[in-house]
Amino acid sequence: MPRQVRLFLALVTVCLAVWGGPVAAQLTDRQSEYYQGWISTADRAEAVIEANRASNAALENLRSEINEYREVFNRARDANTERIQTLESQLKALGPEPEGDASEPEDIATIRAHLEEQLNSLRVPRVVSEEAYSRANGLISEIDQIIRHRQTKELLERGPSPLNPTYWAPAWVDVKEAARGLINEITENLRTDVAREQMRERGLGIFVLLVISAVLLIFGRHWSEKGGDYLRKLGGSGTGVWTFVISLLRIILPWLGVLAAVVAINLTGVLGVRGTLLLEEVPYWAGIIFFYDWIGRQVYLMGQARGFKRLSAARIKELRVYIDLLAAMLILHELAVLFEQIENISDSTRAVASFPVIVATALLLLRVRHIRTNDAQPDEAEAPSLARAAGFSQLVEFLRRAFLLLGIATPVLAVFGYTNAAEAIVFPAVKTLVLIAALVIFQRFITQVYGWITGQGEAVWDSLFSVLVGFALAIFALPILALYWGARQTDLLEAWSRLLLGFDIGGVTISPSNFFVFVIVFLIGYGLTRMLQGGLRNSLLPKTSIDPGGQNAIVSGTGYIGIFLAALVAIMVAGFDLSSLAIVAGALSVGIGFGLQTIVSNFVSGIILLVERPISKGDWIDVNGMMGYVRDISVRSTRIETFDRTDVIVPNSDLISGVVTNYTRGNTIGRVIVPVGVAYGTDTKLVEKILGEVANAHPMVLANPAPSVVFQGFGADSLDFEIRAILRDVNWVLSVKSDMNHEINRRFADEGIEIPFAQRDVWLRNPETLRESPAAPTPEPANEAGNTPTDTDKSSPIEMTEADMPDSDGDEV
Repeated sequence: MPRQVRLFLALVTVCLAVWGGPVAAQLTDRQSEYYQGWISTADRAEAVIEANRASNAALENLRSEINEYREVFNRARDANTERIQTLESQLKALGPEPEGDASEPEDIATIRAHLEEQLNSLRVPRVVSEEAYSRANGLISEIDQIIRHRQTKELLERGPSPLNPTYWAPAWVDVKEAARGLINEITENLRTDVAREQMRERGLGIFVLLVISAVLLIFGRHWSEKGGDYLRKLGGSGTGVWTFVISLLRIILPWLGVLAAVVAINLTGVLGVRGTLLLEEVPYWAGIIFFYDWIGRQVYLMGQARGFKRLSAARIKELRVYIDLLAAMLILHELAVLFEQIENISDSTRAVASFPVIVATALLLLRVRHIRTNDAQPDEAEAPSLARAAGFSQLVEFLRRAFLLLGIATPVLAVFGYTNAAEAIVFPAVKTLVLIAALVIFQRFITQVYGWITGQGEAVWDSLFSVLVGFALAIFALPILALYWGARQTDLLEAWSRLLLGFDIGGVTISPSNFFVFVIVFLIGYGLTRMLQGGLRNSLLPKTSIDPGGQNAIVSGTGYIGIFLAALVAIMVAGFDLSSLAIVAGALSVGIGFGLQTIVSNFVSGIILLVERPISKGDWIDVNGMMGYVRDISVRSTRIETFDRTDVIVPNSDLISGVVTNYTRGNTIGRVIVPVGVAYGTDTKLVEKILGEVANAHPMVLANPAPSVVFQGFGADSLDFEIRAILRDVNWVLSVKSDMNHEINRRFADEGIEIPFAQRDVWLRNPETLRESPAAPTPEPANEAGNTPTDTDKSSPIEMTEADMPDSDGDEV
């Protein structure tokens, strides 16, 4: 069927099946032309997928083309959303369309037809874009599946074994032919007039670039040290920040020298195809060498900063050599891959050329595994740092075990002909090892910068910032690790695009964009709420006559209302449609109500406490036998500070449903009662006069109402009196009692009034039993001296039991 016919049928089917709208509700000419181009591309992609004979590069190009269409259709799906909602609201305002033979006024019918025409003209492109977007998604998924299947097949494909001697001679011949071809290309180009002319024309530029390259390679490190001396004058000496910057300059400047040399050689034009391809990789290979050497140097500096307590200096130097050799192995691997691409060598030659590099890399990984920490026990000062490094130590132990497995498995795979699998394991492992080391180094640097800026110094290592930096670096490193282990860039981009589209939870689409909008708006609202609370607490409320408890209630209520409004506004701005979650939330609320009824009860009680304020912050209360001052009232509990300076957390429901004694509610006036006892025979009027003078003389006692002295009665040992006085501040009740007792004791001593102590008379009911003669004692045997032992002549003390011991804690000597 011709493509135009299929395009026409697709458009007509979409329009008629969805709305059956008027003919005017069609795509524009430009949209139809673009959609026709998409149909052509999609048909071609389906044919390529069905044939499954195109190369991976061709499939990648086709995928890129389809992805461009998909992005356009994705944007078109969300176009004119606000306009469509407006038209739908207008149609809704007109009311339902009459059914059957009923009619509506002509003006309303005209408006309805006009609105429906506009609505359909906007809906048609969206529906067409939705259909095209779905088709593009399906085609991209099929292409990705084909490429992944080919990659898996290539990875598990078994080739010739490199240990077969019959392959060695042809492989050596291929290597010599490649080297000879490279030399011949350069020699022939040097003899051509074109190359000589280019060298004459570009001679000055080539010379300048070579001079720059030589200067950077020779003096680059020295200049970096000089620059570090200048930077240290800016401050931060001793933090390690400038040392890190200098270390970066030590590799950047020489690398720029290599780049200048590569550009100069390329300008000569003497390199052929092979030489140009090799030269293009030289900056990358130089970067590997400089970067790996930088990693080893940073490891050494970190060990030096710790006094080589985890790894000795000799061990770290050995590790640096292994890291540099691993860089060389990576370059040789890249060279072998490039050798295969340029010369189109056989699989046997490829296996023979790669086998020594694979074995050497595996052995180096095994050697790195043997680098262990010192067995010396750390001192107490190192305990916090070792505690911080516990998780990292577990990672290191995991890597050591992985290195053992890789060091054994990869050569075995290569021996049996699985060269691709061996290379796909051992070299990504090396890159992963170096990446982890780089993450640790950069985390250390960022933490040092933060400690320098904030002035925390070494204390920054125990802060949350260091942990968050490490977590963030690990997240950012995940895509790099995925690329190391075989993921394609298109796979990562596809995953990122799917993430941007969001995921559906109960009908609510959550994407990074609206999630970040929600977080930002909520944080802004939260910050404004805290600013408002600070203004109320520090500026406005202190100038009013509201008591401190009421001020605290207003500030707390403002915070709760502000946070609720911030969350509500953030949800609205982010565009979350929570209507679809209403049924689910209603069902869950029943279960939550039963499971969290205690928490809900405390929450409601906290609201009641903040509104009614039966107790306030600073009140002296007694609840459930616990007495103290109210220090904080939250929505769930209230914190009470007892007189022995301990905090008691009381659920708010206990304060609402229980009996609470508030000694300072409304005011701090309270009564003190001081009991006093005097000996029988004392002049009671004199006692009453003295006690009244003592009470009236104390400055905390109010004159109105005046204090009173009450003669309570005749006690068992004394005549009992009480001083009853109203204090200005009941919080001083214990001090007032103590002061009055001191003064009473002094005045009674001056007047000769006796304060009695308890006396008891002992009466024996049957005293005659004590007069009976005791029984004759049994004669005691004589001791060695011939004397009879008496009660005071014992050879050992009488054994005592716990019942004979006085009441004590047993610590007395």
